[in-house]
Amino acid sequence: MLNVAIIGTGNISPAHINAYLTFPDRCRIIALCDIYPEKAEEKKARFGLSDAKIYDSHTELLRELSGKLDLCSVCTPPFTHSKIAIDALLSGVNVIVEKPMASSLEECDRMLDAEAQSGRTLSVIAQNRFTDPYMKLRRVLDSGLAGRVLHAEIDSYWWRGHCYYDLWWRGAWATEGGGCTLNHAVHHIDMLGWLLGEPERVTAVLSNAAHDNAEVEDISIAAMQYPNGALAEVTSSVIHHGEEQQIILQCERARISAPWRVYASTPRPNGFPIRNESLESELCALYDSLPDLKYTGHTAEIDDVMRALESGGRPFIDGRDGRRTVEIITSIYKSGFEQRTVSLPLDSSDPFYTVDGIQKNVRHFYEKTNSVENFTDGVITVGGSK
Repeated sequence: MLNVAIIGTGNISPAHINAYLTFPDRCRIIALCDIYPEKAEEKKARFGLSDAKIYDSHTELLRELSGKLDLCSVCTPPFTHSKIAIDALLSGVNVIVEKPMASSLEECDRMLDAEAQSGRTLSVIAQNRFTDPYMKLRRVLDSGLAGRVLHAEIDSYWWRGHCYYDLWWRGAWATEGGGCTLNHAVHHIDMLGWLLGEPERVTAVLSNAAHDNAEVEDISIAAMQYPNGALAEVTSSVIHHGEEQQIILQCERARISAPWRVYASTPRPNGFPIRNESLESELCALYDSLPDLKYTGHTAEIDDVMRALESGGRPFIDGRDGRRTVEIITSIYKSGFEQRTVSLPLDSSDPFYTVDGIQKNVRHFYEKTNSVENFTDGVITVGGSK
């Protein structure tokens, strides 16, 4: 039985709480922590967590539960992730940290060092990998039927109203760490890294087109080049009505995507295309034969992490995956604000390696004009359900 704590009881915490409650024979939530204790009390009452003790400090929680706590979920704003995760790991506690892993590569590296030093496990939430469309897309790609990827199109389209950035920590480089590229497209950029690996070069442009109460970008467009000649384009946005989100892979023999759609071409003698319905049928048959996941989203990822802890293995998504995603995102910021193509990997001498360096080199599109402590409406959307 794993003893679990939830650190940060805001809008994303119910996804973690519900996931743990799915497995009552494997884990129990013994602590909730938030700098606003009333939010923790509300979650305790809402989810019937009668055995959970409330804390307003993660350091107090770790000190008082020393030797009694196995796993914690870090669900706080991004600028706090590294401090809390490192403290937990060095206290002997395994960690699941919400996306993005941290606000800089330097923080990611310190988290990975703490994992190695402690011998504990660090995992980063990327729950959209644990959905049927994306998992099946990966398996179809791995089959080789479509051939290697030549071009990837990532549409990470979200929509957020002007007041979204009124929340005290959102829309500021110092606390949110970035805009839609870091905090929304992180899901799809993680999957791009999962599917294609790390790009060799990145060229990007950024703007804030609709939110004059935020320092950060609300749209970015990036082009990525890979060592094998493949290209990818990534649009990160919180200004797209409808929030259509997709990954399209144009491969050597067919187009495949999530949400699932397939189109295959073969050349006529003059090089012009004719539809390859036979290959389309083969790809669709493979896709349809793949079993659905037993669990999806946060529940599936937390199940995977607990299974790794129970078996002594590694989670499907670990800190190295989280770091790769942050590196790709950082390269988008570096390219956009330096207005040039940048090469990867970024090293520790790069000004964008640290939080301080990022804050000194990014543009404030606007300054925050309003700041509220909490919203009364707790409804959020997490995307990636199609």
